[in-house]
Amino acid sequence: MAISGDVIVVLRAKFEALLPHLDERAQRLMLAAEARSLGYGGIMAVARASGASTTRIQAGVAELESGQAPSGRIRREGAGRKRLTEKDPGLAPALLGLVEPTRRGDPESALSWTTLSTDRLATELTAAGHPVGADTVARLLKENGFSLQANAKTVEGNQHPDRDGQFSYLNDQATEHVIAADPVISVDAKKKELVGNYRNGGGEWRPAGEPEPVKVHDFIDPELGKANPYGVYDVTGNTGWVSVGTDHDTAAFAVNTIRSWWNTAGRASYPGATRLLITADGGGSNGYRTRLWKTELAALATETGLVITVCHLPPGTSKWNKIEHRLFSHISMNWRGRPLTSHAVIVNTIAATTTKTGLTVHAELDESEYPLGVKIPDKQMKALETNGVLARHDWHPEWNYTLNPDTLK
Repeated sequence: MAISGDVIVVLRAKFEALLPHLDERAQRLMLAAEARSLGYGGIMAVARASGASTTRIQAGVAELESGQAPSGRIRREGAGRKRLTEKDPGLAPALLGLVEPTRRGDPESALSWTTLSTDRLATELTAAGHPVGADTVARLLKENGFSLQANAKTVEGNQHPDRDGQFSYLNDQATEHVIAADPVISVDAKKKELVGNYRNGGGEWRPAGEPEPVKVHDFIDPELGKANPYGVYDVTGNTGWVSVGTDHDTAAFAVNTIRSWWNTAGRASYPGATRLLITADGGGSNGYRTRLWKTELAALATETGLVITVCHLPPGTSKWNKIEHRLFSHISMNWRGRPLTSHAVIVNTIAATTTKTGLTVHAELDESEYPLGVKIPDKQMKALETNGVLARHDWHPEWNYTLNPDTLK
């Protein structure tokens, strides 16, 4: 019977706690005793858990099985294999020279355009006269404070000089609406998803050795197509609404999602509301330059009687949109490792998303058609401003504006 990973974990914890307090011979005998108690495969399991060589453990087993009385000798002073860094003092400096961040991108560096794997590093060091294996390279890197690191998205590019000012303005607008019991929502389109038996990132608990089989290639299924989730996050109520579109992600689709949210959930949650504040990114289907976004919102204002104010997040700050970390991140965690085999699976998985802080989500399928390329002429846009339907604010009027109900209709 194979020795389970749980046993390895327990052994590793035991060895880490005890071995540093034992001399070399006591360590060898302890490892050997554990290996014997495990039976078949014990030596290999102990080697994995302790990092000791199988030769050392086998020597300990032989010593235990010999029945000889302890000799009292541990090891003569200076005995044992010397560390590579003692035999080759230049090894560690050579390794650090290869992985030093300032060398990355240096055309003279042998590894400037390659992945810094331990195998690759070992090969380069050996070629430079420092014979070493990948395991030793990994150990030396850890001893010198290195670890595997992913890229961190922290560089935002050029920062708009009024970035903080816009956030302050947006916060004032939100506070005013919340105090007046008017809804504040954060909106955005989630990443498009392939519909079908495709690999989805992350892992899901399943029986060991039985991963979910999915297609090898992510070629779009012409019949199932893609899913376009567009979300509304109610900041005050901590609730989400997601429309899963089957056509194009356009401004008309975005506004129709807001319409569906208001007619089904928003109106009931805010029965006395006269205004609606929308916070959104500056691009995409709800971008501040998108004319169709404004005209569709103007139509919604007239339908509902709501005064709709829009405040866009300044450039380069989309990751701060509340819907991203209050709603979309939880949806992604809920369906990780699960193939999105149909639109129904996507809708049901989104709707099942909850959090310990009380988030609930409603999801529905929107199979309406939203054609691309809808043009809004200058005359129509000018009429909106002339009639007072589109009123731009004094502070950054391109980012902040209000859509009033059209009383002329």
